[in-house]
Amino acid sequence: MLQVRMQTQTRDSGVWECVRRTCRTEGVSGFYRGMSMPLSTVSISSSLVFGTYRNVLHLLQELRHRGAADAHRKADLFVSGFAGGVAQVLVMSPADIVKVRLQCQSELPDSRPKYRGPVHCLLSIARDEGLLGLYRGSAALALRDGPSFATYFLTYNSICDALRSTDSSQPGWTVVLLAGGVSGMCGWAVGTPMDVIKARLQVSGVSGRRYRGFFHCLSHSVRSEGPAVLFRGLTVNCIRAFPVNMSVFAMYELVVRFLRSPS
Repeated sequence: MLQVRMQTQTRDSGVWECVRRTCRTEGVSGFYRGMSMPLSTVSISSSLVFGTYRNVLHLLQELRHRGAADAHRKADLFVSGFAGGVAQVLVMSPADIVKVRLQCQSELPDSRPKYRGPVHCLLSIARDEGLLGLYRGSAALALRDGPSFATYFLTYNSICDALRSTDSSQPGWTVVLLAGGVSGMCGWAVGTPMDVIKARLQVSGVSGRRYRGFFHCLSHSVRSEGPAVLFRGLTVNCIRAFPVNMSVFAMYELVVRFLRSPS
């Protein structure tokens, strides 16, 4: 929530000012506004990301006539991660625009909320803007998630390869946790500029500012607020990314090792 509000408005000068104002005006529940829709789709989007990543990586190994036990090339990891990030946009975009609209509606000049909840928001967007309205900002979302997940998986595998002991075919759990946290931060460092543009396009017209498209939003934001606007919310993203992706990769490795273990 903090990330979205910092990216789409200029009222707060920093993270703590945004935290204080949200607590004062909306209470603790304000930090969780709009989260029910992303929570309901996170398992599907994560399955798409990791499933596409693993299948594309396996396909590239076969095309190179390499076995499953052979080391993966860095380029293959990058391409597979990119494919996984783009694939999830199909599911992620509608849930993401609902989340952003709900989190930003309290910032609008009219204090009366436009949307009563996630389902009402979803149906309202589809009715007023058409089904394609649910995919507003999806190009920026794909440009965010493609490079972001490519960096994410490449960083994770590179750290695991560098720190894995020579007498083990699998990284230790400390390495998994470290690599997962760092890869999450690196992924957001790459993805945050497009995340800013994506969020602004999603509230375009609703927030009082209207952008004609991706390039107009990008040029207008940089011209009016400076290049630093593209990294607004990066601190919040990185603070959140480290523990979240430690958990993600720990569970990923746990499931993969369980499935590979002899029955």
